[in-house]
This record gives sequence, structure tokens and C-alpha cells, in this order.
Amino acid sequence: MRDAPRQPRGQRDPALCPTDEEAAVPRKTEGARNKQSLDYLWKSGVAGGMAGCVAKTLVAPLDRVKILFQAHNPHFVRYTGSWFGVAGAMKDIYHQDGVLGLYRGHSATVLRIFPYAAIKFLAYEQIRAAVIPNRQHETPFRRLISGSLAGVTSVFFTYPLEVIRVRLAFETKKDGRSTLTSICKRIYHEQPTLKPLATDYASGTAAAAATAVNAVAPRAGLINFYRGFSSTLLGMIPYAGMSFLTHDTMGDILRHPQLAKWTTLPKPENAPAGKAAPLRSWAELFAGGVAGIISQTASYPLEVIRRRMQVGGAVGDGHRLRISETAKIILRERGFRGFFVGLTIGYVKVAPMAAAAFYTYERTKTWLGI
Repeated sequence: MRDAPRQPRGQRDPALCPTDEEAAVPRKTEGARNKQSLDYLWKSGVAGGMAGCVAKTLVAPLDRVKILFQAHNPHFVRYTGSWFGVAGAMKDIYHQDGVLGLYRGHSATVLRIFPYAAIKFLAYEQIRAAVIPNRQHETPFRRLISGSLAGVTSVFFTYPLEVIRVRLAFETKKDGRSTLTSICKRIYHEQPTLKPLATDYASGTAAAAATAVNAVAPRAGLINFYRGFSSTLLGMIPYAGMSFLTHDTMGDILRHPQLAKWTTLPKPENAPAGKAAPLRSWAELFAGGVAGIISQTASYPLEVIRRRMQVGGAVGDGHRLRISETAKIILRERGFRGFFVGLTIGYVKVAPMAAAAFYTYERTKTWLGI
């Protein structure tokens, strides 16, 4: 039996998408990138961090309004449910606090988003290389798992900064604005309030039960910076997973030979061996926008639950809410539609945000030569 014709040296099959070159080219092939090298790691992290900052800055005003809607802020309840309400809320914030009011909490956002995005994109590259070692393992499920694990990894290390950002954005008082330091102290010292037991219980039994729970339950400290963390982990699985899966799949489609002449650019001179040609700007933005919309739809109900849990110490009786308890409150207050409050803002926000993030990430990687 004759051997299959050997491929000329230096010639490789094109990768499916910018992060897929190891799926098409074995890791040890001459000229292929080493994703475990220090040079690749820091460059990938910087590219991811810049992508996150650019994307969040672009949509910061809409993000502020969405948080106010999701968290059921009493001063902005009348604005929910329509596009005119979104405009009215932004106008109200502008009249109260000026342009800077629309960016309330954005300093904490930038402080959080750079390490968050850096870890997420870097983790995705590393996890993907392990989960999809070659092209034969290239499946939608493996892409989904790679993205989900990358999202969980990043949120674990940066979640406290997210809680601080939400609390800053939630405040609407004209006077006595909280500083970053005061917010941190307040969150740290907040103590959960136990709900009263049923009235038909004997008072002695109720008191004994409350004392026992208070003795073992954390009352304050670092645990307060992880309000809503469980729902965040649950929401991150579909959000990050669908985001990376959709973006990579759209990259495959847009790089199809019948479309490539309209959607791709020539490879830059410093492009690593095996890397696919970059998408044109409109194509990269389109792929990122579609990824953002699909991932937002899949994870939005859990995002609403998470916001309500995060502000649990700022409204009501300070009771530390559980996922099921928060979901029941939302269902009782607004019905099933309550889980999608602010989704229209979410669509308008997430499409440009995801598009800007993926575009910045890919272009920064090209600029850095990875």
C-alpha cells in the first residue's frame, strides 16, 4: 500500500478560527506556537484585559441603568418595561449627577474587568488546548465546556470586585455618596438577619433555634463579598460557554472557502504558523455580537437572581438570600417576566460589548504577534 503523499514542509491546513491552530496543527510541529510559554501567557492576558476594559467602557451607562432595573431600585421602578423608561432613567441620572452619574461604579468595573477578562481569555486558551488537543476532538460540546470552565475560573478570583461595583452602581442618593473604601467596610460588616420562625412554634424553641443558627452561621466578613456567588457560577456556565462556542462557530462559518474572500484579511507578516487569517472588522464584530446575544439569552434569568442577591444587604431586612428564595421573590413580585427585566437593555448592551471584546482581543493578539 502506498503511503499518503507527504505535505510540503511549512505548509499546514488552515485553522478553524484564531484560537484553533493547535486543533489543526500538532503542538510540537515546527513553527507552531507554544501556548504554555511565558511570552504567550502574558500577551494573551494583556489582550484579554484590554478587551474587557474597552467593552465595558463602551456600555457603562447602559450597564448602570440595567443594574438599577434588575435590582428593583425603588427610585427607578417606574421606568422599567419600555425603551422610553430606559431613556427616562438615563435622563434622571444625568440631571442628578451629570455625565459622571452614568459611570457610577465604573472605576470598580475597570478594576475588576481587567483581571477578570485577562483570566477568562487566558484560561480559555489553556483549557481549550487541553480539552481539544487535536482536530479530531473538535466538537461543540468541548468548546462549550472549555468556555464554561474559563468563565468559572475567572469569576472565582474576581467576584468580590463585582459585588463592590454593583453596590456602587445601585446607590442613587444625591448626598453622602459612598467611597470605595466605605462600601468595602459596609459590606464586610453587614450581618445577615434571620427570618422569624413560624408564630405557632413555642417561643422557647424559636429562641433556641435562632441561637443555635447564629452560633454556626457566618455573620460578617469576607463571605459578604460573595453574595450571589452560587447563582453566578450557575449563570456563568451557559454564558461563557455559549459565548465562546458561538464566537468560534461563527468564525468557522465566516472563514468557509465560499465566504473567505469577503470576510477575511491577508495574514499579517508576524502571524504565527498555522494561525487562520483574521476576519475583517465587520465580520469579527458580527461574530462577537451574535455570540453576545445568544449567551445573554441563555443566562439572563440567573443574572437577575444574582443582582438581587448581591444587593441583599442594601435593601430589605438584610437577610442573606438563597437562589430559590430570591427566585420566589421575583416570581411573586413580577411573575415570570420578572426574570427578564432589563433584557432589552441587555441585548442592546451585550451585542456591542461582546463584539468590542472579541474584536479587541483578536486584534491585540495580532498586534502582539501571537
